Amino acid sequence: MGSPVSPLMANMFMEHLEEKLHATVPKELKPKLWKRYVNDILEVVRKGSVEELTEFVNKLDESGSVKFMYEVEQDGKLPFLDLLLVRTRTGRLKLQIYRKPTHTDQYLNFNSSGY
Repeated sequence: MGSPVSPLMANMFMEHLEEKLHATVPKELKPKLWKRYVNDILEVVRKGSVEELTEFVNKLDESGSVKFMYEVEQDGKLPFLDLLLVRTRTGRLKLQIYRKPTHTDQYLNFNSSGY
């Protein structure tokens, strides 16, 4: 399972990387928005700079134990956690519940454990 302090240590490490990022990121790569929940990050960056920013962030962890990846919105939609962020024609943001394409809506019966 792992140590009970593992989530705390992982969060502290991610905070350390964030502080390092915000202190050293070049102005042209600086995200307009950076929101993190555990290991999922929602960021708004200048168009065309996402690959360069990801490369920069990946170099911050000298141990190589963390590798950042990115997902770009498709058709004005971007899944984040259990939300689907939808950009409307007017430029506003609409939130919807997101389910992965593999989600089946099938759940275990409460009494299935046999106890």
